[in-house]
Amino acid sequence: MKQLDQIIREHLSAVAEDTGAQLTNEITPDTVLLQTGMDSLGFAILVARLESELEYDPFVIMEKPCYPTTYGEFLAIYEKYAPQN
Repeated sequence: MKQLDQIIREHLSAVAEDTGAQLTNEITPDTVLLQTGMDSLGFAILVARLESELEYDPFVIMEKPCYPTTYGEFLAIYEKYAPQN
C-alpha cells in the first residue's frame, strides 16, 4: 500500500495540473500551503479527491476546526485521523 505522503503528493500534483496551478519546485514539510502555488479552490478539490480515495475527511472528523499552514501540518492531520485497521 502506498504511503499517505505519496498519495497526497500524487493528488496534489494532479490537482495542480487540472487547475493550471504551478507548484513550487519542492514541497517540504515546512512549505507554507499558501506558497505552494495552489489556491483555496485547488485545496478544496484536493481534499475532496483525497476523501474519495482514502474514504475519510479529517476536517469533518475533527471536533475542533484546525487549518494547517504548512504541508507537514496538512499531512499530520491526515495521519492523525486515518482510520485504524
